This record gives sequence, structure tokens and C-alpha cells, in this order.
Amino acid sequence: MRRPEKAELLRTALIALALLCASLILLRMLQARAPVPDADPPRTLPSEAIGQGGDESLTLRVFSAGELLTVSAADYLPGVLAGEMPAGFQAEALRAQAVAARSYILWKTAHGCQTHPEADVCDEPSCCKAWCSEEALRGKWGEAYAENMERMRSAVRDTDGWYLCWEGEPIQAVFHASSPGRTEDSGSIWQPLPYLVSVESPETAADVPNYRTETAVGTEAFRETLQRENPSADFSGDPADWIGETLRNESGRVSSVELGGAAFDGQTIRRLFGLRSACFTLERTRDGFLFRVTGFGHGVGMSQYGAEVMARGGSGWREILAHYYPGTTLVNLSG
Repeated sequence: MRRPEKAELLRTALIALALLCASLILLRMLQARAPVPDADPPRTLPSEAIGQGGDESLTLRVFSAGELLTVSAADYLPGVLAGEMPAGFQAEALRAQAVAARSYILWKTAHGCQTHPEADVCDEPSCCKAWCSEEALRGKWGEAYAENMERMRSAVRDTDGWYLCWEGEPIQAVFHASSPGRTEDSGSIWQPLPYLVSVESPETAADVPNYRTETAVGTEAFRETLQRENPSADFSGDPADWIGETLRNESGRVSSVELGGAAFDGQTIRRLFGLRSACFTLERTRDGFLFRVTGFGHGVGMSQYGAEVMARGGSGWREILAHYYPGTTLVNLSG
């Protein structure tokens, strides 16, 4: 038998390679034409959940620790509540917090978020809501885990499906830790909303840990920080003359303060120097400058310690919410 020539072997190999390449190309074309399944779980919007039941009917897509989780509001809210409010608070304050959290989640679900468009909410407090896992809570609460977690679950169950509405839509139910006698009007720092106005808040230093705090800043750090923010500010001359007029709004927080001849709003000063709130005084000291601060948080919406004081005084969760979100209506997912 004649042995095949090298040229024939090479030609056969090239033909086989060409056929293999053609097969791969055809396979890729068929895969490209095939329908791609939707990897995302179905999204339950508030309008779809209404009339379908309580928290179990509301499916949430939650972005947590780099993962996209699908959970019901009934399973998710106790961890949110545990991350947002002390477990030892009065039951009525916890219930008010549960409704505020549910309302905010519904608002967030309806409006979406550019940070995580694939999810309804995340567990980052500065973006959406704090949330604590069972592992984190067992580490935090230790032997009190079972008792504390039951308080969280009870607050969610007792308010199952209830949320706050304005003109038929879930409200942006923001909240904060404590206020200096009054809450902040949302228009002072964000956009004005008719249900986020300044109202009285009853907590005092006797009710709130670290209600009043102090922040000391050295002279050079003070000057450099402010000049980076506003290069037009003039910090030449005697540092004692750097502080000018301070203006306050209805809530007692600083709306504007003149420093180095330039105007800075209170929220900017809070951000620059890490103050607990925008309710502060400022004075010159021997070593620099001293901020004396009252309250904690942006100040808009429900004060958590204010809710606690109201609950200790006999107010129920409905009364607490009506006080801090005036003009809103309570609606239930069950319709």
C-alpha cells in the first residue's frame, strides 16, 4: 500500500481544522440567536403588592455584601429594625420604626437607585437601610439574641403591611437619632416635602447618650479645611477674628456661618469637621477652635429618641408617626 505523501497529510489536516472552525462559528451563531433567560428574580412593586397580602407578599431584591438576594419584606425587616434602632426601646417606638422602614423601602422600590439598579434596596445605611445578619446580631447581642430578635419580629408582625402614604404614594420616611428640640425641615438640606417639616421633638440630654458633644480642631487644620472648601475665604490676621455671624433656622440648626469672610452652610461645616449634627456653636480657644454640638443626624423626619420618649409617655406607634410625618395616611398592603 502506498504511504500518503506529506502534502496529502497536510491538506487533510487543514480541511479538518477548517471544518472544526466552521462548526464552532455555527455553534456561536446559534447560541447568539437563542433567547437569554432573565437571571433577575421578578420585582414586586408596591402597586403589585397592594391587595395581595402583608409583608409576605412583598418580594425585595436586596444587594448585600456583593450578592443579590431575594427575600420577603417579612424576613428582611427584622434585620433592618435591628440595624436601625436599639433593641431595648419601647415596643411602640420599635413599631413606629418598623412602619417608617417599610415605608422608606416601598418608596425606594418605586423610585429605584442608580447605585444598584439591579436591586430594590441595599444594606448600606448612607444609601438605603442598615441591615444586620443573624451572625452579626448573635455576636452583638450574645445570650440576649433570642429575646431581642423576638422584639424585632414582633414589631414587624404587629405592624404587618402598614406603611405611610402622601397622596396615594409611599413616603420617603427618613429618620435620624436625635434632635435639639425640633426636627429639621427637608427643604433646608434637600428638596422640600410637605410631610417632612420641622416639628417639636421631646428628647433631652437626660434621654439620649452623647446628646451634647464637643469637637476640638487645631488652628491650622481649621484654616486648611475651610480654605480647601472655599479658596476665597481669608484666614489672614488674628484667628479670633475669623468667626463672623451665625444664622440659625427654625429648628435651631446652623443655616449659615461666616468664617474668614465667607459664608458656609451648616451642613457643610458638619461634613467637613465630622460633627454629629448641624446644631452647633463655635468658639475660639487657646489651642484652636471648639464646636459644641447637640443631637445626632441630619434631623429630618422621625427622631428615634424622640419616638422613644413619646412611647414612654404613652403614645402609640400611630400617634408617633402622625407627629413626625404630619399629613400622611396609613395604608396596608392587604388593601
